[in-house]
Amino acid sequence: MNVITRILFGFDFGTKRIGVAIGQTLTQTARPLDTLAAKNGVPDWRALNKLIQKWRPDALVVGIPLNMDGSDQPISEQARQFAFTLNQRYQLPVHEADERLTTKDARERLFQEGGYKALQDGQVDQVAAQLILQNWFNLYKE
Repeated sequence: MNVITRILFGFDFGTKRIGVAIGQTLTQTARPLDTLAAKNGVPDWRALNKLIQKWRPDALVVGIPLNMDGSDQPISEQARQFAFTLNQRYQLPVHEADERLTTKDARERLFQEGGYKALQDGQVDQVAAQLILQNWFNLYKE
């Protein structure tokens, strides 16, 4: 039996920073990868192009910020536009995922591991992206 391992990127969208995580379908696990600078939600495309070329993901997962009741936040539409642009730019499948509480959870994890310094090193966005991708794996087992 041939098992095909697919590589996926997860994104924690933000207007100033976009966290990136990488994961694969064989073990259904994700890990932090990078944090991209963004200006008004537009990422450093050159940096993202390098990541895409290096890792060659098969699909992308973008976290959509939602309120606790599941309704949209003001930034939700920008995250959906980012997902659409990723699809158009890289011609890869893009999945949307609920990202409620991932940034809070990422902050708590990092604080437990390294205190306030860990929160200042720009890791929060990457870990939030990891949680988004890991949650997606948990919901959509292949």
